[in-house]
Amino acid sequence: MEIILLEDIPSLGKVGDLVKVSDGYGRNYLIPNKLAIKATPKNRKKLEHEKRFAQEKTGKVKRDAEKLANRIEEFSCTITKPVGESGKLFGSVTSKEIEQQLNENGFQIDRKKIELEEPIKNLGVYTVPIRLHPEVSANLKLWVVRE
Repeated sequence: MEIILLEDIPSLGKVGDLVKVSDGYGRNYLIPNKLAIKATPKNRKKLEHEKRFAQEKTGKVKRDAEKLANRIEEFSCTITKPVGESGKLFGSVTSKEIEQQLNENGFQIDRKKIELEEPIKNLGVYTVPIRLHPEVSANLKLWVVRE
């Protein structure tokens, strides 16, 4: 029996895969539990249409992320902080502050996408990676200056 998977099943495949299984496994377990549907011509056509639609959508999301990455690469962010005599900051610059600065300048970026390995505790110029999409990341130029 040929079926189309509706959910990921580790021993069989991923969502949308067309697989052959024994009649009993498909009829008694996969189809009643809504893990799969029969691979009729109508269902195959529907699957192909959904795959095309999903590819177009992911392509659009990736292009939008690339445009945003180009804007971020051109942008330079400045954060002012109070500093002690040795040049160390009182406190540190965190991803939350970077997110707030970006939002004030028209970028809508979640702080979870800002990949700051550890908080910044010194003055200087830093390159902060921002993951916008699984395949697209941008490097933000961040200036930490004396208040």
